[in-house]
This record gives sequence, structure tokens and C-alpha cells, in this order.
Amino acid sequence: MNHVIAFLIKFVMNTAVLLIVLTWIFDVSFVDTLIISLGLTAIAYLMGDLLIFLNAGKPDDQSTRNTIATVCDFVLAFLVIWFVGQLISGTMAEMVAPALVSALILAAGEWFFHLYMDRGVMPGYNDYKAAK
Repeated sequence: MNHVIAFLIKFVMNTAVLLIVLTWIFDVSFVDTLIISLGLTAIAYLMGDLLIFLNAGKPDDQSTRNTIATVCDFVLAFLVIWFVGQLISGTMAEMVAPALVSALILAAGEWFFHLYMDRGVMPGYNDYKAAK
């Protein structure tokens, strides 16, 4: 159940950021933004949060794991938003700025989301040693 709640929190965070950046600022349609958000959330949760964040360093070195996972989340978010966005818009260059702005904001949120993952979703992984 903790993973479901964490996934929903991540989805809400991603959707809020993408709605503001993609829909309100760059005029991407609401439905396209939701599709990008759902796909990004699923891929980023599985790869960034469950694989990379938990395995990027020693369990008690939360800072290193968080840094590596946040950088990976930035790259992943940029690539997913850019790729799906260019499929939607038809031009590659048109989606670079929206993808970059979105990825930067999402990466900042991911730093705090990883702290939540350590404390709320996987507390036994490091016994709060680095999360305190």
C-alpha cells in the first residue's frame, strides 16, 4: 500500500508541474499533458525510485543515492517529455525548452520525494540512519 500512495504522490507532483509548464506556458493540450505525466510517473517510479535510488550507493548513504537518482530522474524526465512531446508536436526543436524547464522543476521535487521514499515507503531499507 505504501507504494500505491508513493506512486500517487509522484503522479500528482508530476501532473501539477507538467500542467503548469506544458499546458499553461507552452500550450500543450491537457490530455497530452496527462498522458505524458502518467507515462513519466510509471517509468520514473520503477527506474528512478525503485531501481536507481535504492541501489545507487550504500543503504546508509542517502545523500549519494539521492544525488545520483535525482540526476537520473532529470535526464529521464527530459528525454521522456522531449520524445513524447515531439511525437505530439511533430518537431524536435519545439519541445526542447518545455522538456528542459519541466525536467529541472521535477528534479527539484524528486530530491524531496526521495527523502519521503526513505522515511515513508522503505523505512527498513536504511533504518532512518541517513534520513534523519
